[in-house]
Amino acid sequence: MKYYESLGYLVSHLNLELQNELDRQLKRYHLDIKLWPVLFSLWQEEGLSQTELSKRCDVANYTMTRLLDQLQSLGFISRHQEADNRRTFQIFLTDEAKALEQDLICEAERVNQKFLANLTGEEQQDFMALLNKINALED
Repeated sequence: MKYYESLGYLVSHLNLELQNELDRQLKRYHLDIKLWPVLFSLWQEEGLSQTELSKRCDVANYTMTRLLDQLQSLGFISRHQEADNRRTFQIFLTDEAKALEQDLICEAERVNQKFLANLTGEEQQDFMALLNKINALED
């Protein structure tokens, strides 16, 4: 099998290039790519526990702890202890993090468009649909 016939290679290569490009854009906001999935998840739904965030971001719980510590030190999140479980904290965005949402989403959309630019509009839709179909196998 040639590398250009390997799904794993092609997806991995594309993922690396996408992450590198988005990381360059995030650096302008003094952020890095490791924080992106957490922020993106919290923009979708706040009040998640660390465990739920770990699952959504596909990272180990101890890694999520470090990411949340970093976001908290940047002033982007706050942790609120759950009333019925003192060991569990809900994670909420600060106003500062909420204010960045539109700018950072636009940066991510520009990166996506850069990588999809060689495809027609229909091909872009088909490509996204196929990726979603493949990823649905995990659920």
